[in-house]
Amino acid sequence: MRPVLVYASRYCGWCTRAIALLEAKGVTPDIVLVDTDRAQRRIMEERSGRRTVPQVFIGERHIGGFDDLYALDAAGRLDEALEAEQ
Repeated sequence: MRPVLVYASRYCGWCTRAIALLEAKGVTPDIVLVDTDRAQRRIMEERSGRRTVPQVFIGERHIGGFDDLYALDAAGRLDEALEAEQ
């Protein structure tokens, strides 16, 4: 399974939902809290081109926020993205 990284904040309902969806798929994502670390927030913004959380990465692929992650799952492509070889 590919590594998954979620940039999140502590009080973000969308972050909680994204993490729960990934955990339901058997994934334990690495979580970086950007509300407590400004340097990590800058890194997230540079990597994703976005300022909102969550921002989800599967391997080096930027998936986007919760809506993007959910849409990938609804389209039946999330499992494939998680299992793909690096």
